[in-house]
Parts: sequence; structure tokens; C-alpha cells
Amino acid sequence: MTSPPSSLRDLYAAPSNAWSFAPPLPPAASENTLSIGAQASSSSSPSYQWSTRTNGTNPLFDLSATFDEDESGVDVTVLLKGLAAAAFMQYATTALVMPWEVGKLLLQVQWVPRDTGEVPRGAVLTTDVIEEEGELSDDSNENDAYFADPAKLDSASSSLPPPRLADERGYVVRQSVLEEGTIPEYVIPVGTANGTWGMMKQLGRFRAEGWLSLWKGLLTSSINDALFAVLEPLCHSLLQAVLFPPPSDVLAAPSSSSSPLLLPVASHVLTGFILSPLDLIRTRLIIQSSLPRYRTYSGPIDALQQILAQEGGLRGVYLHPHLLIPALLDCTLRALIPLALPGIVASYLGFGTRLTPETHPLLWTVAELLGSCAGLLVTLPIETVRRRLQAQVRGNAKPIKACVELRPAPYNGVVDALWHIITEERSDLPVKRKGRARKAAHAKGKGKAAEGYEEEGVEGESWTRNTGIGQLYRGLGMRVAASFAVFVLAMVGGEEPDAGWAEL
Repeated sequence: MTSPPSSLRDLYAAPSNAWSFAPPLPPAASENTLSIGAQASSSSSPSYQWSTRTNGTNPLFDLSATFDEDESGVDVTVLLKGLAAAAFMQYATTALVMPWEVGKLLLQVQWVPRDTGEVPRGAVLTTDVIEEEGELSDDSNENDAYFADPAKLDSASSSLPPPRLADERGYVVRQSVLEEGTIPEYVIPVGTANGTWGMMKQLGRFRAEGWLSLWKGLLTSSINDALFAVLEPLCHSLLQAVLFPPPSDVLAAPSSSSSPLLLPVASHVLTGFILSPLDLIRTRLIIQSSLPRYRTYSGPIDALQQILAQEGGLRGVYLHPHLLIPALLDCTLRALIPLALPGIVASYLGFGTRLTPETHPLLWTVAELLGSCAGLLVTLPIETVRRRLQAQVRGNAKPIKACVELRPAPYNGVVDALWHIITEERSDLPVKRKGRARKAAHAKGKGKAAEGYEEEGVEGESWTRNTGIGQLYRGLGMRVAASFAVFVLAMVGGEEPDAGWAEL
């Protein structure tokens, strides 16, 4: 019988901290070591197994971050839920800003002439004189003219409106867009709104439209924004792989650093060109009348089918000069100005030529605000011309019955549209109608009041009455307000918010 050791110090061995990965033992070896393992398990400390995976679910749309035991496949349910959540968020964000976008677009395409009253060819004078309401009272008698003063009769006959014009079929010719009696029932009167908010109120209160018309083209706009967010990074990667392929030498510097603006601008222009048919459909859906009998398109799919069938197919939609040139100009300016103007403004104001968002975030935010406001002076006219050219049809398509006044004669291009907008239209909105003042003067029986109104109108005319420069900047106030909102959110939140709000 062996005696116990006098001390256990010689038997102590320091535990090893090294990781060991032992393969599983065969069945024979495991039986021999069963008794040893049972003795060691009684004296060893309990073991814990830690897992780095979380089994909790995402509270938003019940999305889960867990994976199946078989990690070779993809959970289709989680993928579909994620896509549905992203689509809902995109749709809700677009719905919030859509009323302002509709009001701005209608202001941009609305034709506001100077009302020169030129007589169209083929029109003749009608023999019947159309009297205005309130000129003759109910108690008037034909015998009153027998006792009346001849001088007063001459002055009264001279105050009557001139005979109107009629075409060869006998229909009264519309001499001015300001004539209330000849305005179609689906057209909002010209000059009643002087801003985006005013157009939104006019559209909502108009009997042929209603408040739901503020969300016309919502589905098309949401699809366009979602596709743009997906295609723009893909186009950027594709252009980078084609124009600036990775060098064979690892130590060589990338060649894309010499042109930092080329890839973002080129990818933005390429994406805008690909999605230009959706932008065309969106404009047509917004400007068309909401009345069923005057509606041209029943939806985006019907609009695409009609445009392809009547306006030259894909070639006409993509490569027609009235659509291609404005799209390239608009997309290029929208991408180039936000990238280039902040640095130019910073150097001009003395902030420094090496101003970056990392080194001077506050000054860079101020430079972005000033650059975006200055860039609107260039982008808004091109955007207005693009909307005007999108509103007019081509080929054998019938003209759209729009809810606002459109120019009867089509434009012949970007330069032609700019020239006619400046030289043919007026910028003093809202427009005062002389017909209402004339009715009020006849109702009061004061002939001098009408004369005084006309003289006051002539004296109160400003230079905006004879120029259409203001028509090129419809929606400028809303864009500036959106830029200030983005600036305030960046200052309060400490990080750059969604730039989509600045696209209003």
C-alpha cells in the first residue's frame, strides 16, 4: 500500500491558455477515456457556451436578423419583407412632397401670354352683340329710348363691348386667354396663382380637379425615384470599370483621382437618360385633366403604350431632339452644380480653397446652401423648358387637354422655347381682369369708375408685364425654402439629411 505524498506542490501544473482544436475521437478511444473523463468532470469547473448571434426580431415590419441553420440558402420571406418596407418608405416619402411638386410643375408649363388680342386668320365679326351680365336692368323698357337724351344714347352705345369674332362655322373665336366666357371647363384660369402654394390651392378648389389631384403621378414618381436610387450606383460602378479599370500594379495610384467630377456626373446623366421615359409619363399624367371625358391617359401603363404607338416608339422617346437635349442638359446641371458650386462659393467668400466637410463641417454646410441657391438660377430655366417640351405631343398623337393653359403653337427646341417664353409671356401674377371691373362699374352706374380703373391699370404696370423672365423661375421660392430646411436639419441633426427634399 502506497503512502500519500507529503505535499501536492510537486504535482501542480499551470493550466494552458492556448486554444486547442482536437478532432473527434474514434469510438474505441472514447470508451477507454470514458472513466477518465468522468473523474475529470467532477473536479473541473462548469463550461459555458457563448453565441455571437442574436435571436431577437426587428421591430420594424417584424424583420428578423437570424439565419437558418442551413446558411447555404436565402430566406425569401425576410427578403420580401425588406423589399416591401423599402417600397413603402419610398412611396410615403414621395407622397409627402408630391403636392408641392405638382403645383410647381403646373406653374412651369402654364402659358401666360401678354394678351395682345391679335385676331387669328379666318375669323370674321359676328352680327350679334353679346351683352354682359348686369348691363341692362329688369325694369328697362324700349320706350325709354324715345324720351332719352341723344347724347346719352351715344355715350351708352359707345360703352358697349365691341362685337366678337366668329370662325367660318359660327363659333366665337377666343381672342384672349383672360376671357372667362371662353375658358374650357377643365382649364384653370390663367393668372390666378402667383406661386406654388397658390397653384396648390387653385388646383384643390377647382371644380374639375379637387384636392386628390395634388397627388397625380404619385406612383410613377415613386417608381422613378426608387429606380434612380438603384441604377445610379450600378452605372457608377460600370463607368468606373470601363473608363478607369483597376491597374495591374498594386502600387500604382488609381487614375480616377485626376477627375473626381467625371464619374458622378456621368453616372447621374446616364441614369437620367435611361429613366427619361418615366419622367415624360409623369409630366403627362400631372398636366392632364382629371375629368374622365377629357382625360388622355388612364394610367402610366396606358400612357407608355400610347406614347410608344403614336410618338415614334423607343427611338422617339429617347432620341427625339425635343426630349434628348433637354434631358441631357437638365441631368448634367443637376449633378454638376451641387458638386462644383460649394467649392467655388467657398473660395469666392474667403473660406479657403481646401474646404472639406471633414475639416470644416459648418462652413461647408453654409457653402452648400449658398451654392444650391445660386445653382437654381441656372437649373430652373432648363427644367422649365424641359417641362414645356414634354407637355407637347409629337407624331400623330392628339394634343393633351391639360388642366392649365398650354401654348397653342409648339416650340421648336430649347433655344426657341427660351426665346418665346421671354418675349411672349408676362410675369406679373396674379393677373387682374378688366372684365370684373367693367361689370362692377356697370352695376354701380359709374362710367368714370371704369375709365379710372383702366388708367390706374396702365399707370400701375411694371416691367414684369412685358417680359416672361419670371416664367422661367416659377417655384424658386419653394426651392429656396427647401434648401434652408435641409440646412437647418443638417445643423440640428449634425449629419446630412435626405437630399431628396432639396430636389423639390
